[in-house]
Amino acid sequence: MRAARLLAAALLLCAAAGCGDGGVEPKRWATVVCTALAPWRNDIAGLTAKAQQQLGAAKTPEATKANIVDLLSGAETASEKARSGVEAAGVPRVQDGKKVAEQFTASLTKARDAYGNAKRTVSDLPTADGKTFYGKVTAAFTTLKNEYERSAIDPAHVGPAELQQAFDEVPECR
Repeated sequence: MRAARLLAAALLLCAAAGCGDGGVEPKRWATVVCTALAPWRNDIAGLTAKAQQQLGAAKTPEATKANIVDLLSGAETASEKARSGVEAAGVPRVQDGKKVAEQFTASLTKARDAYGNAKRTVSDLPTADGKTFYGKVTAAFTTLKNEYERSAIDPAHVGPAELQQAFDEVPECR
């Protein structure tokens, strides 16, 4: 009976300390994360290029507004899809793995929210006065840029060395 209690106490301590299987092998985690992030980056780049084409062709503030709202909606959706994919990766089995996973997810949540905030701002803008409209669009994009930059994770500091090595080694992250 005493051995059973000691084993139970050891298991509880181990679980609290984060040892044991409690996570995903670093290379596997990096693979899943990069697999979720690659399409997101491509989507954002594609949406940006599409928006630039459409904005150049837009003749009215109304058309510009519709194009921008579509772009921001697409970026918000792509960011949520990436966030969901990163969250599904689980927790890497490294020191502070839970914290690392939470930072990645939080970063994508902030990026998603930045796009959503900009979308709602532009969507609510009146278009009757073109000069005022375009000025407020510029202000909305300045806010978006600032919020997006605050959401970024420094890839040089993504966690312990073994996780950084995993990101360097897996083909999905190149």
